[in-house]
Amino acid sequence: MPRSRATTAAHLERASGMLASATIDRMQDRLDWFRGMNPQDRSWIGLVAQTFIAAFVAWFRDPGPGPIVTADVLGTAPREIARKVTLHQTVEMIRIGIEVVEEKVVDIVPKDDVPTVREAVLLYSREIAFAAAAVYARAAEQRGAWDARLEALIVDSILRGEADEAIRSRAAALGWSESSQVLVVVGRTPGGDTETVVARMRRDGRHAGLDVLTGVQGDRMVVILGGVEDPQKSAGRVASHFGQGAVVFGTIVADLLAASTSARTAIAGLRAAPAWPDAPRPVAAEDLLPERALSGDGHARRQLVRDVYAPLAATGPVLLETLAAFFETGGSVEATARLLFVHANTVRYRLRRITELSGYSPSNPRHAYTLRIALTLGRLLAPEEQAPEAR
Repeated sequence: MPRSRATTAAHLERASGMLASATIDRMQDRLDWFRGMNPQDRSWIGLVAQTFIAAFVAWFRDPGPGPIVTADVLGTAPREIARKVTLHQTVEMIRIGIEVVEEKVVDIVPKDDVPTVREAVLLYSREIAFAAAAVYARAAEQRGAWDARLEALIVDSILRGEADEAIRSRAAALGWSESSQVLVVVGRTPGGDTETVVARMRRDGRHAGLDVLTGVQGDRMVVILGGVEDPQKSAGRVASHFGQGAVVFGTIVADLLAASTSARTAIAGLRAAPAWPDAPRPVAAEDLLPERALSGDGHARRQLVRDVYAPLAATGPVLLETLAAFFETGGSVEATARLLFVHANTVRYRLRRITELSGYSPSNPRHAYTLRIALTLGRLLAPEEQAPEAR
């Protein structure tokens, strides 16, 4: 008949040092990652192996009615395991420990006690494996919460225009590479579980080869993309993850430190987007210049004057007069020609010049709207264009 558990446990306790040493030796032989550790870390892993075996002996002596593995079985191991060893490597450690005990137990305890000890080892190692998985799950949750706070801090700094070199290191901690071509996309926060939405957005971004940072600010969600080649296409990759309403992307900037410029234009575009209910989704903030100007965006007003009105005005009064007459006659080339006392082909030529210089065609309804706003603002603001900031 098998001896009492206390007697068997005494045999195991006397051999615990030998079992721990044998486990470390086998890990040294089999595990490349263990051999690659520095001596201090290997010593720490040895301590974990000793703790594992000592805790098993204590449990075997007195199983008790409670859980097999308590929170303090591994002592300080949870934090160190999470830092030094992956979950896969932890499972390898446990597997080797089981092998060693199963092999050596025949030399440690009487023959009749061997089946009992082996059965106990299997039960205990299973519980240790579950405990290790729980450790990594808690570490992942804590890291996830920290990452979320850090990400929110980065996005907030960019939106407030306070990005500095510290942003680079913080973003790198979240996996952001040294991406150039950065784009900010904004829209409404989706309903439901935003964490799931953000996770899917990151996944889609990674599949497209993009770096992704996100921030949820009440009813507004901000996404910062890195490594953008085609802004329309990249914004389209994430547009479906936003809530209902417009999705607006800003201008491409050189790097993360300049992302506040892209964020400013995108947010101004989102604020003005309701004025263009038929806008595409996503829509460029540049395509919302007239709505932004009307909503009070001084940057948009200046841009319309600088990039649309000023090039036309620089050629003299003819193109501006032709544009104004074209609008006054309802977009009729012939009526414009009669009003200006010129040939219709002359009007057509001038309209082509307007398109070439401004980038907007007067015959396109949407472009015509932008040109009208630019013409009005130019008349109002052109003398003030040297002012450093808009209202």
